[in-house]
Amino acid sequence: MEDCRLKERTYAIEEMFLSPYACKSNATRGREREEEPCAMRTDFQRDRDRIIYCKAFRRLKNKTQVFFSPEGDHYVTRLTHTLDVAQIARSIARALALNEDLTEAIALGHDLGHTPFGHSGERILNSLTPTGFRHNEQSVRVVEVLEKDGRGLNLTAEVRDGILNHKKSGSPMTLEGKCVSIADRIAYINHDLDDAVRAGILSQNDVPENIKKTLGYTSRERINRAVSSIYRESYGKNEVKMGKDIEEASEQLRAFMFDRVYLSESARGEEEKAARMLSAMYTYFVKNPDKMPKTFIDLMSRFSVEQVVCDYLSSMTDRFAVYMFNKIFVPKGWSFIDEDN
Repeated sequence: MEDCRLKERTYAIEEMFLSPYACKSNATRGREREEEPCAMRTDFQRDRDRIIYCKAFRRLKNKTQVFFSPEGDHYVTRLTHTLDVAQIARSIARALALNEDLTEAIALGHDLGHTPFGHSGERILNSLTPTGFRHNEQSVRVVEVLEKDGRGLNLTAEVRDGILNHKKSGSPMTLEGKCVSIADRIAYINHDLDDAVRAGILSQNDVPENIKKTLGYTSRERINRAVSSIYRESYGKNEVKMGKDIEEASEQLRAFMFDRVYLSESARGEEEKAARMLSAMYTYFVKNPDKMPKTFIDLMSRFSVEQVVCDYLSSMTDRFAVYMFNKIFVPKGWSFIDEDN
């Protein structure tokens, strides 16, 4: 009985303190498959826990954000990016009196389907598979199909929708999903800039002065100004957006990063190497699907071989992709025996 009251207390707190535009935990649209509810946790809290404990979440620590398999300890990985997004998204949700549990669950799951080698890997798989590849759609596929040996995590509709629509072009059904979408853009622009400076590709002086003057001169200043702008523009409203000046400067910084970092000659050179690796493995596994792990072989009874190969390749970490390529295509050394001895 005490356990049941804990969840009911959460419902009561949300009714008292959350915005009328928030998605309340007791108003979820539910799961695809009915299951026994938890006595203590709301459905959104359970979703958050399921994501944290799934295999795809653990693999994010060894997946590229921008720089392929960086040697330094302080470069951003797909996991640390995800934690950045969760932190910023929760700050926005708290400021706007929205549902932080739902926001965090979406944020933690938004990149589960990302490829090895960052967005380069995404572009490569998109060019290889007949149906195309988009990491937001693959993230939904991870939680609906691939986890739990093909059973999926059975998350709520609101979390799955937020994951699917976290890209700028998406349209989330909840304001919590919009918090994650805008937090994703705030996070990657800032930590990618810091990584580029750390790698010696840029210096802070290279960033145009008008951008720094509007957004701030450090990541801390830029994130604080962005969140503050969202609060001023969105509190008490059925929307989540930045002020026009901050949004325009953020888009200018994003364009600057594409020009100087994401599409730079050095980045493109590494992408060519990744393309050769992923292309070779894609062809190999389409021709030899029995060489994939059993979980993926079993999926071929429900999905095309091309789709399942794409599932397998996108699940790989950077290091495992290199390992698998070497295992398949690089000849192993031969031990010679000296018959005279």
